[in-house]
Amino acid sequence: MFDKDTWIEILQVILRNPLRAILSGIGVGWGVFMIMITLASAKGLENGVKADMANRATNSMFMWSMQTSMPYKGFQQGRRFEILNEDVEHLRRNVNEVELVSPRVQLGGYQGANNVIYKNKSGAFNVYGDTPDYIKIEPIIIDQGRYLNELDMSEERKICVIGERVNTVLFGKESALGKYIQIQGVSFRVVGVYKSIKTGEDAEEDTQSIYVPLSTFQKAFNYGNVVGWLSILLKEDYPTQVSVDQVLATLKARKSVHPDDPRAFGYWTMAEEMEEIDTVFGGLSIVAFIFGGLALLAGIIGITNIMLVTVKERTKEFGVRRALGARSGLIIRQVMTETVFMTLIFGCLGIMFGVGVLWALNEFVLGEASGSFRDPSIAYLTAIFILIIMIVMGALAGLLPALIAVQIKPVEALRTE
Repeated sequence: MFDKDTWIEILQVILRNPLRAILSGIGVGWGVFMIMITLASAKGLENGVKADMANRATNSMFMWSMQTSMPYKGFQQGRRFEILNEDVEHLRRNVNEVELVSPRVQLGGYQGANNVIYKNKSGAFNVYGDTPDYIKIEPIIIDQGRYLNELDMSEERKICVIGERVNTVLFGKESALGKYIQIQGVSFRVVGVYKSIKTGEDAEEDTQSIYVPLSTFQKAFNYGNVVGWLSILLKEDYPTQVSVDQVLATLKARKSVHPDDPRAFGYWTMAEEMEEIDTVFGGLSIVAFIFGGLALLAGIIGITNIMLVTVKERTKEFGVRRALGARSGLIIRQVMTETVFMTLIFGCLGIMFGVGVLWALNEFVLGEASGSFRDPSIAYLTAIFILIIMIVMGALAGLLPALIAVQIKPVEALRTE
């Protein structure tokens, strides 16, 4: 579109004041760099959160009883009730949308750590009563021994599976398999040691737990037939909300709860959690793009100001061109090309710098185990989109100086010193 002489002239104009060109271009490069870093940081947070949840079944549901908010069948509002073993069996028999139900209970209630003893060593750990099906909902890696099985449940065996962190604190380098630990004065034989599928600090926290057969747990710690909450795997053949509604309706009917009571049961599903995560991080990406865009806009304004100064300095040059018959369109195109060229050069440098920083961050700082912040990056299409925006903004930045340049009358321009 432009001949060789035109590009030589553009380079001459830029190189005439290299320091000024560099200082104005740095603003553009910094703006592009900020867009990349903020978007990549948002993506890194999203990757970390999703990685921690990735190994959970996407069709899982977790449910617990709360307090009624509506009177029903002679019962007053505010009634508290428990989920029992019999309710679990009722769900399994009567809800076709449910693939499996794994009741769970925690010693000491939610986030209740308990003192666990082995010989002269002790530690505070979470103790859960579980069924063999629970590993299908939240998988773990059995590093030594085995997990819970149906015989453990039916025979109410006093056995347990301990986390890697529990093993380190209580046993050190000694093998834990076959040894006995004490939980609230009750002895349990260790039959397995598990690792977390998570990484970093999340993995260490995840392995500070002990799993005991639910039937043994309820008997040993006098829980009767009470269940803390339900971990449910829904069939993938049905829409998630349809399955959830059916589970709620079945339990409400069984526990004499008003069908429209919104507070009797608390629950959440993995599908809803993933949707919320996508929504939150989608919004975060938009905010990151806006703030990065503002930084880029500041750089573009800087280039606009520089081009206005350049046009002022070249008043006589433009006057001569106009006097020799140069058209307005040619002048406009010349100024806008110079602006777009500067924007593009420094914008590309900003992209290259951003890519380098992200590579170094992943290679030397984060590594593989980076907790809830992993693999900060941006997609190629996003980088191309940033490039297009940069070119458009560069063209707009050159429009005002270009229009001012063509408004200069040739006679007045020739008089300018």
